Amino acid sequence: MQRARIHALVSMSLLAVLFTVTGCTTESDEPAPTATPETPDDTPSPTETDEQSESPTTATVELDQYGVAAAHPEAVAAGMQILEQGGNAVDAAIATGFAISVVEPYASGIGGGGATLLAGPGIEPTGYDYREVVAENGSIPASGTGVPGMVHGMATLHEEHGSLEWAELLAPAIDLADGGFEVTELLAQRFRNDWGPASIEGLEHFHNGSQPLEAGDTLIQQDLAATLTTLAEDGADAFYTGSIADQLTQVDGLDAETLAEYETDNAPPVRGQFGDYEFVSAAPPLPGAAVIQQLQIAESLGVAEAEPGSAEYIDRTSQAWATAKNSVFTHFGDPDFVDVPTDLLTDPEANAEAAQAAAEVAPSVPPKGERPEVQAGNTTHITVVDSEGLTVSMTNTLTSFWGGNESEYVGGFFLNDQLSRFEAIETQANQPEPGRKSVSWSAPALVLDDQQRVVMGIGTPGGRTIPNILTSVMVPWALQDAPLQEAIDAPRHSLQDGVLAVEQEPTQEVRDLIDQRDWELQTTTRADAVFGSVQALEIDYDDASVIGAKDSRRDAEFAISDVQD
Repeated sequence: MQRARIHALVSMSLLAVLFTVTGCTTESDEPAPTATPETPDDTPSPTETDEQSESPTTATVELDQYGVAAAHPEAVAAGMQILEQGGNAVDAAIATGFAISVVEPYASGIGGGGATLLAGPGIEPTGYDYREVVAENGSIPASGTGVPGMVHGMATLHEEHGSLEWAELLAPAIDLADGGFEVTELLAQRFRNDWGPASIEGLEHFHNGSQPLEAGDTLIQQDLAATLTTLAEDGADAFYTGSIADQLTQVDGLDAETLAEYETDNAPPVRGQFGDYEFVSAAPPLPGAAVIQQLQIAESLGVAEAEPGSAEYIDRTSQAWATAKNSVFTHFGDPDFVDVPTDLLTDPEANAEAAQAAAEVAPSVPPKGERPEVQAGNTTHITVVDSEGLTVSMTNTLTSFWGGNESEYVGGFFLNDQLSRFEAIETQANQPEPGRKSVSWSAPALVLDDQQRVVMGIGTPGGRTIPNILTSVMVPWALQDAPLQEAIDAPRHSLQDGVLAVEQEPTQEVRDLIDQRDWELQTTTRADAVFGSVQALEIDYDDASVIGAKDSRRDAEFAISDVQD
């Protein structure tokens, strides 16, 4: 009781610093927030967004290299093929996004949605949100399926920034679906775990006889190839008003009116100082501002002096996340419907003061017996850098693996369960209504230097662990001068509801911290897929090079090539 009372007082202190008024929240995820309604008229008009995307500088960049990072080698090859054909980073990201949906059918696809950031010489950081929305009738089906936005998002990116023909960008994905590819160990695991068995039941091409395909088998998806071919030939309209829409309207929760009216949102990203850099990430209802808040508080708590994986490091980053998580569960919602105080949440001075209060008490935890295990997190991430310095950071998802256990399979692809996030993050600021998007955990990001140049694109799958995964990479890279590969290899942890998930058996020092904080330990394995797979590319302007790193936690890959004269 005494600990809960202290935590309540500290929460009040933190929010006073940020000039907000909320109740106390704990790791039980049941806050009682207050949201301020906002009319859709307050969102930027297309003219305002266009003005924001124009950079004040006209400086050009010529790199000697270009690269793609994604969660599967075949998807990376698709993106590199487009760059080698003369496409830019946006073209390559679109091609990679379609290709990854073929080779990772459980993680993303045209039945889902996503968010993308891009920036480069002459282009200020620009954001796009093409995630799922509640149908016009306001109802959420049992499956949690919302109107998919990925196809519209890719088409919008192509229209505004692409250079090659639309059909060229789908060609690699069509080839992969029609010709097949080798099943990886991770894909074979997903066939057999969580929602996999129920999702692929009755779908013969995912099986060899009565058993799911195994690693080394070939997966051919002819129905998906046909759907992608339709998109290539007829454009994105086929999905929202054409032949594919006719199939989608047979699914509970999807209707012709909502499909036809779907629009990708221009979503100017949030920004905040971290070390010598500026961290740029996705706008609400995605958690970019919370990631920045966690980074700034952790920095103020002195995490730069702590060794990654040590008790001190885990404690400080967990204290920072407790405050940032409180912000998500108190303030975050669709900005077309509620005000989210992102300027305050990303203010380094306010977060430095918040850090002092956070350091005075450990995050409160639910009683033992009421603490669920940290679960595997879905999504996929893509980062692309072209030879002119244009950088794309793209996160796409079905939400849960396979879109959950009740999602439909239509036209060779799985539909999402994104609208289930209204229930999973059930706060006053995150309530469903027609056209509304839910709070979720995708956080594509860019990192800028003191000259406002992009020096990194970064992102990861991982569901609710995404903010902690990004923090685990950014702290050693930005504050401790670790090389990118070393930062990605650094140990990861995530504190959720009093359960500390780690990747390896903890030291005695960490065990003592767990006992002191009254946490429970969860040691994960690679097969658990808890800690994502960071896809990052770094730009070194001194030698005009691109630097990549491979995250061995999943089927990650990157490729970098020299520019040919």
